[in-house]
Amino acid sequence: MAQSQRYRRLAPIALLGAAGIALAGCGAPGAPEGGGDGGNEDVSGETVTIYGTIVDGEAELLQESWADFEEETGIEIKYEGSQDFEAQLGTRAQGGNPPDIAIFPQPGLLADFASRDFLKPAPEEVQQNANEYWTEDWVNYGTVGDTFYGAPLMASVKGWIWYSPTKFDEWGVEVPQTLEELNTLTADIQAKSGSAPWCAGFESGVATGWPGTDWIEDYVLRQAGTDVYDQWAAGEVPFTDPQIKQAFDSVGELLLNPDYVNAGFGDVRSINSTAFGDVAPAIASGECALTHQASFLSGFFPEGTNVAEDGDVWAFILPGESAGETTVTGGGEIVGAFSDSAATQQVLAYLSSPEWANSRVSLGGVTSANNGLDPANAQDPILQETIKILQDEATTFRFDASDLMPSAVGAGTFWKGMVSWVNGDSTDEVLTQIETGWPSS
Repeated sequence: MAQSQRYRRLAPIALLGAAGIALAGCGAPGAPEGGGDGGNEDVSGETVTIYGTIVDGEAELLQESWADFEEETGIEIKYEGSQDFEAQLGTRAQGGNPPDIAIFPQPGLLADFASRDFLKPAPEEVQQNANEYWTEDWVNYGTVGDTFYGAPLMASVKGWIWYSPTKFDEWGVEVPQTLEELNTLTADIQAKSGSAPWCAGFESGVATGWPGTDWIEDYVLRQAGTDVYDQWAAGEVPFTDPQIKQAFDSVGELLLNPDYVNAGFGDVRSINSTAFGDVAPAIASGECALTHQASFLSGFFPEGTNVAEDGDVWAFILPGESAGETTVTGGGEIVGAFSDSAATQQVLAYLSSPEWANSRVSLGGVTSANNGLDPANAQDPILQETIKILQDEATTFRFDASDLMPSAVGAGTFWKGMVSWVNGDSTDEVLTQIETGWPSS
């Protein structure tokens, strides 16, 4: 999902404020009012338009994924992808010319459009699919107030630590089971190799800094827990809170230590000038021992790289404070509709089904949290592992916090703050500056 993730970061959300994100917290919602079921109507010859952030090669795969459905139903699906998704969708919705369906890259953006009465409640069949095939956490991300508006589509798991199994064997080190063991592993590799173990890249054009926010989010979730994480994402726990500072301090022990970074690229400050995908070849060659990135990094390794537990490259999920914890951050899309036509409802039902999930995942490059998905359909072994994590009932999933925050923070002061932090500004100064991005009301 490398491309769509990158485009997603280049089109940050603009919310009305944290109060606009109202996620139900106590189970799946009841049937939405007015959410009909168009599954029994003859809709052959009708057209359904879909708008999203997915472009280029991924857009072609998306269209291929529903080709059989189009042939079976006679519905023509017209997809349009744009890097200017948010602004254009708002203009079209306000002008009375929205698409039938939008693929929202963040729950908060869907909540914003729902709060302004642009979206239709999800049809009953979509709700049934969501309740059956997704966890409560995912159902809540498509819920605003007490109304369910949209089912998830694709998903990614962040917090993977990529490494070379061959190098681990050479150094006589093992995959850590706790954060403390990760720090010990870092020191051991540095001592045995004589070079910096970590490489990191925060550069991503106008979105430079976002990989750093993923680091912080992973540590906040693991060290402070889900309640603090949720409150932080909603602005109820400020960046200046000691629990958030603890996450920065812990990440800083690795990323701000010149003995530990930036293997193969330069000093600590070179993190900001290194493109996030450029670290992949350094891991594959063994020049860099460790890097932190989402499952989509697998798409950046040189052709011929064997990504396997005993191959050139493999990955483990960033551990927690205690061994065996299964709490992860990630991203994904939520599908919402501006139309309640019978054809639109049938398309929505299909996109929320295991049939679509298996169709798209089998084409490569993506994963889904749909528990009706067969992990074997994922061609990439890390994506297979990602699916297993997403489907595991013991997994606690939290959406990327910066994508839940107002864009002035999540895609603004937070990104910029990470750059300033790497450049040498003090943690206290950076946290205070990031906090100023929150809307005053």
